[in-house]
Amino acid sequence: MSAWIIILTVLQLLTALATVLIVLFQSGKSAGLSGAIGGVADTFLAKNKAKTLDAKLAKYTKWVALAFVLLTLLINILT
Repeated sequence: MSAWIIILTVLQLLTALATVLIVLFQSGKSAGLSGAIGGVADTFLAKNKAKTLDAKLAKYTKWVALAFVLLTLLINILT
Protein backbone atom coordinates (compact mmCIF):
# COMPACT_ATOMS: atom_id res chain seq x y z
CA MET A 1 0.00 0.00 0.00
CA SER A 2 1.28 3.40 -0.83
CA ALA A 3 1.42 6.19 1.72
CA TRP A 4 -1.24 8.18 -0.16
CA ILE A 5 -3.77 5.35 0.11
CA ILE A 6 -3.13 5.06 3.85
CA ILE A 7 -3.51 8.82 4.35
CA LEU A 8 -6.72 8.93 2.28
CA THR A 9 -8.11 5.92 4.14
CA VAL A 10 -7.46 7.58 7.51
CA LEU A 11 -9.14 10.78 6.25
CA GLN A 12 -12.08 8.72 5.02
CA LEU A 13 -12.40 7.07 8.43
CA LEU A 14 -12.33 10.48 10.14
CA THR A 15 -15.00 11.88 7.81
CA ALA A 16 -17.17 8.82 8.43
CA LEU A 17 -16.90 9.31 12.19
CA ALA A 18 -17.57 13.04 11.81
CA THR A 19 -20.69 12.31 9.76
CA VAL A 20 -22.01 9.94 12.42
CA LEU A 21 -21.34 12.44 15.22
CA ILE A 22 -22.89 15.38 13.36
CA VAL A 23 -26.03 13.38 12.59
CA LEU A 24 -26.31 12.24 16.21
CA PHE A 25 -26.07 15.83 17.47
CA GLN A 26 -29.00 16.94 15.30
CA SER A 27 -32.49 17.02 16.76
CA GLY A 28 -35.39 15.16 15.22
CA LYS A 29 -37.29 16.84 12.40
CA SER A 30 -40.70 15.29 12.98
CA ALA A 31 -43.35 17.42 14.65
CA GLY A 32 -45.39 14.42 15.68
CA LEU A 33 -49.14 14.04 15.24
CA SER A 34 -49.92 17.63 16.22
CA GLY A 35 -47.65 18.95 13.48
CA ALA A 36 -49.23 16.71 10.89
CA ILE A 37 -52.78 17.79 11.72
CA GLY A 38 -52.35 21.44 12.53
CA GLY A 39 -49.43 22.26 10.26
CA VAL A 40 -46.48 24.35 11.23
CA ALA A 41 -47.14 28.05 11.73
CA ASP A 42 -44.72 30.71 10.51
CA THR A 43 -43.41 32.30 13.66
CA PHE A 44 -40.64 34.69 14.46
CA LEU A 45 -38.41 31.75 15.40
CA ALA A 46 -39.00 30.08 12.03
CA LYS A 47 -37.64 33.14 10.23
CA ASN A 48 -34.29 32.81 12.02
CA LYS A 49 -34.05 29.09 11.39
CA ALA A 50 -30.91 29.43 9.23
CA LYS A 51 -28.96 30.74 12.24
CA THR A 52 -29.79 27.87 14.58
CA LEU A 53 -27.42 25.11 15.59
CA ASP A 54 -29.54 22.51 13.76
CA ALA A 55 -29.28 24.46 10.51
CA LYS A 56 -25.51 24.69 10.86
CA LEU A 57 -25.26 20.99 11.65
CA ALA A 58 -27.37 20.17 8.59
CA LYS A 59 -25.03 22.25 6.42
CA TYR A 60 -21.96 20.57 7.94
CA THR A 61 -23.53 17.15 7.33
CA LYS A 62 -23.81 17.87 3.62
CA TRP A 63 -20.19 19.03 3.31
CA VAL A 64 -18.71 16.19 5.36
CA ALA A 65 -20.78 13.61 3.46
CA LEU A 66 -19.58 15.12 0.18
CA ALA A 67 -15.97 14.88 1.39
CA PHE A 68 -16.58 11.22 2.33
CA VAL A 69 -17.95 10.40 -1.11
CA LEU A 70 -15.09 12.19 -2.87
CA LEU A 71 -12.52 10.39 -0.74
CA THR A 72 -14.20 7.08 -1.49
CA LEU A 73 -14.08 7.75 -5.22
CA LEU A 74 -10.45 8.89 -5.06
CA ILE A 75 -9.38 5.81 -3.14
CA ASN A 76 -11.24 3.63 -5.63
CA ILE A 77 -9.52 5.31 -8.58
CA LEU A 78 -6.04 5.06 -7.02
CA THR A 79 -6.30 1.35 -6.17
